[in-house]
Amino acid sequence: MGRDPSDQEGKVSELSFDELYALYATDVLRVSYYYLGDRQRAEDVTQDVFIRYLQNRPALVSGREKSWLLKVALNRCRDLWRSSWLKKVVLGHPAFELFPADDEIGRAADSIALAESVSRLPAEFKDVVLLHYYQGYGVSEIAEMLGIAEGTVSSRLSRARGRLSKELKGE
Repeated sequence: MGRDPSDQEGKVSELSFDELYALYATDVLRVSYYYLGDRQRAEDVTQDVFIRYLQNRPALVSGREKSWLLKVALNRCRDLWRSSWLKKVVLGHPAFELFPADDEIGRAADSIALAESVSRLPAEFKDVVLLHYYQGYGVSEIAEMLGIAEGTVSSRLSRARGRLSKELKGE
């Protein structure tokens, strides 16, 4: 079942490496940092993602470049997460860049608690939470990106919210 070459959605991206890097390096770094909780490791993952792009030169679909880059980043983060090095690291320090500066101590503490809770989620839940809430992807986009059913994405989001709610309430 091939796509019609005139179909705009199936058009191959014409962005150069420099353009891709300028547009998406910060997003890749943030997702990686949020996933791993370590700036240096997140920078390494970001570098790996763009090196893999240069080595493989995949034909990215126009408008879906960010999806490919984030999928590769999440896979690399998962690999590092499983490594013995990361299992020894205490995650959730307050230096997360994803949260805006907040003058209210209570709100800042809530943000840190949420970040720590998200970092402790199993990879399958963490992936969908990061893509949905921190990158703004919809359920169907996440399903396509991760190669899973939309119902599975919805279910994982629901279960992740449940786990986060219980943990944040101290249950």
